Amino acid sequence: MTAHRYHLPATMRLVAMLLVTTIVCSNILNVQAQLAGKLIQDPCVNKASCHECIQTQNCAWCMQPDLGDSPRCFKNSIQNYCKEEYTWSPQTEQKFTINRELTRGGEASAAAGGYGYGGTYEAGSSYSSSSSSSSSSYAGAYGSAAAAGAAASSGEIVQISPQRVSLKLRINQLHSLSMRYSQAVDYPVDLYYLMDLSKSMEDDKDKLSALGDKLSETMRNITSNFRLGFGSFVDKVLMPYVSTIPKKLERPCDGCEAPYGYRNHMPLSTNTSTFTSEVSRAAVSGNLDAPEGGFDAIMQAIVCRQQIGWREKARRLLVFSTDAGFHYAGDGKLGGVIAPNDGECHLSDQGLYTHSIIQDYPSISQINHKVKQNSINVIFAVTANQHSVYEKLAQHIEGSSSAVLSEDSSNVVDLVRSEYSKISSSIEMKDNATSNIKVTYHSSCLNGGAEIPTAKCDGLKVGDVVQFTAQILVTSCPTDPREWNQVIQIYPVGINESLIIDLEMLCSCPCERPGAIGYEKHSPKCNDHGTLMCGICECDDMHFGHNCECSTSDVHTGSDKDLVCRPDNTTQVDCNNRGTCLCGVCECEKRQNPEEIISGKFCECDNFSCERHKNLLCSGPDHGTCECNHCVCKAGWTGSACDCRASNDTCMPPNSGEICSGQGECECGVCKCKSTSEGRYSGKYCEKCPTCSGRCQEFSNCVQCQMYKTGPLKDENDCATNCTFVPIGEEKIVIDEEKDEQLCIFYDEDDCKFTFKYSEVNHKVEVHAQQERECPPKVFMLGIVLGVIAAIVLVGLAILLLWKLLTTIHDRREFARFEKERMNAKWDTGENPIYKQATSTFKNPMYAGK
Repeated sequence: MTAHRYHLPATMRLVAMLLVTTIVCSNILNVQAQLAGKLIQDPCVNKASCHECIQTQNCAWCMQPDLGDSPRCFKNSIQNYCKEEYTWSPQTEQKFTINRELTRGGEASAAAGGYGYGGTYEAGSSYSSSSSSSSSSYAGAYGSAAAAGAAASSGEIVQISPQRVSLKLRINQLHSLSMRYSQAVDYPVDLYYLMDLSKSMEDDKDKLSALGDKLSETMRNITSNFRLGFGSFVDKVLMPYVSTIPKKLERPCDGCEAPYGYRNHMPLSTNTSTFTSEVSRAAVSGNLDAPEGGFDAIMQAIVCRQQIGWREKARRLLVFSTDAGFHYAGDGKLGGVIAPNDGECHLSDQGLYTHSIIQDYPSISQINHKVKQNSINVIFAVTANQHSVYEKLAQHIEGSSSAVLSEDSSNVVDLVRSEYSKISSSIEMKDNATSNIKVTYHSSCLNGGAEIPTAKCDGLKVGDVVQFTAQILVTSCPTDPREWNQVIQIYPVGINESLIIDLEMLCSCPCERPGAIGYEKHSPKCNDHGTLMCGICECDDMHFGHNCECSTSDVHTGSDKDLVCRPDNTTQVDCNNRGTCLCGVCECEKRQNPEEIISGKFCECDNFSCERHKNLLCSGPDHGTCECNHCVCKAGWTGSACDCRASNDTCMPPNSGEICSGQGECECGVCKCKSTSEGRYSGKYCEKCPTCSGRCQEFSNCVQCQMYKTGPLKDENDCATNCTFVPIGEEKIVIDEEKDEQLCIFYDEDDCKFTFKYSEVNHKVEVHAQQERECPPKVFMLGIVLGVIAAIVLVGLAILLLWKLLTTIHDRREFARFEKERMNAKWDTGENPIYKQATSTFKNPMYAGK
């Protein structure tokens, strides 16, 4: 019978080899993962009390008595020894306290009830979860259509749902809470116009008076439930803000009245027809410095809610109009006012600010705080030269914006309409959570896709419903237990509605409180010296130990050294912080890996903290063992990590009896070669001298032609004929002396450096060459020459032009001097200035001078 042999195709053999390799690698990775899992420290194990345990993520506490050596704090996922009735692992609990329908306008539609308009007051709807990414469900949280109609007919406008939620939450457990927002139809609007009435704003006042009716009509087209008010400001009546000369105090300028800080001319009213008359009646005033006292006016207009007439359920707009800058906190010192602004209302019966010269200007942070507290949108309507300043100011005041007002305020109606449109079409969620609580927001807005991290949605219209998901995370428990219950307010910016969360942080266990089951003072299980709570003993000040079995009076830290848990008086922790001091004796803690042992009188020793070599403890069990933090090497090995051979046999070359060929020293069984003036010796046994080229010259031509297509053998036929090896390309050449590799460096005809190395393995040459040559940068000689020539020519031309300029200036000066002297000549042009008249002298000889 003939045997037949079948051969698999090469492709199938390759696939089979890959499959086997994959299986082997997978098994190795699984084993490594299991070993790594054993080494990971369980965060629950070392928690000594119930409240510490539940404040750790995914940990549960076991209150079972007589638990033995098993840890009381354990991971929820691996619980297998504690009975369920003794396990305490609190879970997230959510309960809707108030959940009324969203208002859409005049009446509620029963058809929209399933989309978030059918909710009503529901005190019993609740939700609990053990997942860290739970999201609340609205199923069952809504009442009947009759109840919805009753809520709508009550007249209260609701734009955010739900309104109040009770939430119990553990530390580091993320909880998701869904909420909806919808802008109601015909939502009330209160608009208070605050105007700078200094002399420079006189034309603006006249224009605003003429446009008052148009402003009212425009806002009534947006909402029928509209109220309008008016106030004005100048500055503090003190030097250097205004002139304090008596005459100037009565009339600082022509047609002006006495200066004042802030005046409420017209509270918010539905009778908007009086707005025009009030603006027209208000007289302008004057001051000295450029900035105005607008911050005083803004503060009073915000906090004087009753005097101004702000409504609870309305969108509140404060339009601030000026053409100048502003004073802020600290500027009052210039006028001798040092008392800080208290943020309270100080208006007289006539609507005047009474504390203008008593209190300093408010700060920007104070204005921002009051704006958030009263849900007011501030619109800074300023002239173009001040817009950049107020634009930066708006970035620091929540819900505010800035716009350019024309020089005479003629565009005020369009400005208010456009800014209101921007405000009402955008919604942004904020909260007042403390530092221990982190709230993030996600929403898909109106896109209908997956939610993205955002707290703001734009492009909304009346009736649009937007859903937000608030992810709440308690990062840590406050130190004060009174702060474990907090009230968080999530609110849309500029709207006086909010979602209130009554948050209870689950930071403690009920079994730790007196009167709870398992709570027993002076318990016999604690030897009558402690309180039994949550299955463990809390000892009094005079006793310690697991069951309070040790007394501090029995432990002598001075004479009896056997009871001391610290090696000396300088040590601050017991048992090196790696064990428990029980009655003066250290009980070292157990490691999760049973092979790792902590030992010693003070728990100072272990068998896993020794030095490692190649990630092996004491270089592996064949080299040494770890005893009390130090490696104890086996025969034939030495060194701190037992990584050095004790003998020099590995440093002896096969053909010589001299260690490292006499050119080096043997360290840890490896030759460390010497360095001389000629270079450094190399090789496994330092047998290669620095001045010997070896076979580098022999291989250089072949490396050149095969790797770079250069050199004497760059012709393909010559290269193939003379070269018997093919070099292996590498990005960078690194010598491995253990493989007895030789480094070769040459420069070719292009002055480029190329590097390669070679080694002989089993009488076969193996060459590795650098893939790219290192060539010097090319120099553009023609460009340099042309540049030098051009520079010489330009310098020559510049010198000629300078010479010509200087000679021209000199000639013009000489000619001007000549003209000046010619004009100053005073002689008569009809006479010769050189000619002198002849004179005759007569002398009488008879005259004797008498």
